[in-house]
Amino acid sequence: MYETGQRIALEATTDPDTDLRPGDEGTIRSYNPTLRRLGVDWDSGSSLSMLLDDGDRIRLLL
Repeated sequence: MYETGQRIALEATTDPDTDLRPGDEGTIRSYNPTLRRLGVDWDSGSSLSMLLDDGDRIRLLL
């Protein structure tokens, strides 16, 4: 479903320590379907991964 190079936008994250906010955009650098974990290079410079089974939500950009 997710592929390297796809662009995404953050909808929500459960990480209380991140500076990322809903609407921030980034590029997928990796996806682990077993863990449902997305490695993301955020445009802001962050490299916070998204843990889709732990409440993090993103949307694909077209």
